[in-house]
Amino acid sequence: MATTRLPENAQVYLVGGAVRDRLLGLQAGDRDFVVVGASVEQMRAAGFRQVGRDFPVFLHPHSGEEYALARTERKSARGHTGFVVHSDPTVTLEEDLRRRDFTINAIAEAADGCIVDPFGGAADLQARVLRHVGDAFVEDPLRVLRAARFMARFAPLGFSIAPDTIALMRQMSQAGELADLVPERIWQELAKALRSKQPSAFLQSLRAADALHAILPEVDALYGVPQRAEYHPEIDTGVHAELVCDMAARLAPGDDLIGFAALCHDLGKGLTPAVELPRHVMHEQRGIEAVLAASARLKVPTEHRDLAVIACREHLNVHRLDELKASTVHTLIARCDGFRKPARIDQLATVCEADKRGRAGLADVDYPQAHELRRLHKIALAVRSTEVAEGLSGPALGEALSRARIAAIAAARD
Repeated sequence: MATTRLPENAQVYLVGGAVRDRLLGLQAGDRDFVVVGASVEQMRAAGFRQVGRDFPVFLHPHSGEEYALARTERKSARGHTGFVVHSDPTVTLEEDLRRRDFTINAIAEAADGCIVDPFGGAADLQARVLRHVGDAFVEDPLRVLRAARFMARFAPLGFSIAPDTIALMRQMSQAGELADLVPERIWQELAKALRSKQPSAFLQSLRAADALHAILPEVDALYGVPQRAEYHPEIDTGVHAELVCDMAARLAPGDDLIGFAALCHDLGKGLTPAVELPRHVMHEQRGIEAVLAASARLKVPTEHRDLAVIACREHLNVHRLDELKASTVHTLIARCDGFRKPARIDQLATVCEADKRGRAGLADVDYPQAHELRRLHKIALAVRSTEVAEGLSGPALGEALSRARIAAIAAARD
């Protein structure tokens, strides 16, 4: 019968994010381990279940935590997956750590609590610097996005990217390496950034690496585009997008659905003809095509795409909610499918609040439209067909229900 007893010469180390976050004083997430001095056969014999076809990764039979054999990698083709992996009991811990992306992720902890830090990751944690481990960094284009995503998480702690690391990221971008990334991995990193505390750092880091145009050209097109200063003191539309994303992260922490809609709500401003600037008439309609293009290219989940389209199309209507007739409010709710999918109206209200407060100097302003939209929606939802359309069916039932809901909205505003 298999046991969890590894060979006596095998050594197990806690690695990666769990070590990094503990040293930062943060709550650690999943724990990952690296095993030095063991073979695939020995891991199986000890009861570990192999789950990696390309990499020697195993699950502990009791805890379910990941244990990977120490390995090295050699670049064999372009892209994120173009590597040949070598693993055997002779691969050292330092060789395994050397293949990692950033020094702060290349720290290991032995079973006795001793820290193994051959590349100065602990010092970089103290200095709040994100720095690449070695020149092999350029072999994996996904690391450009990972750097930006880590900044979205760690910028609030005072982190910055080392200048030589930014230079390598720029080199990779200019060499066209990012074109080899598959959409699913790009979306995965973007979604993680949107769930972080400061998504703006993701955008800023990609711009600094000359990479935003390759990843999110629709967002990159917003930078340098002016807006009317009386509505947007920050003026630059790209800066506004950053502020809105950060406000969305504040209003809906960890919610990449809200975050993606916030990111996309003003994409139409990147399409405004130059002769019309700084006004952006019809940008809500223009932006829908850009939202759909970005969503299709990145294979964004349908729910995310749909809310982003709704926020793009409707945010100005919500801003002027007090000016809308009761029938127009009802139409807005129905157009968002808010009677069948009630959560959408709450989500739209949150995105619109992020848009309003995501402006220079306006972060703490009140946004009563969000509360009012939710209130009117709740009142309209409370009207039941059984109460107002007895004996009716088909289109007549729908029309009677709409009239009753419009009347309820109108009465609530008197």
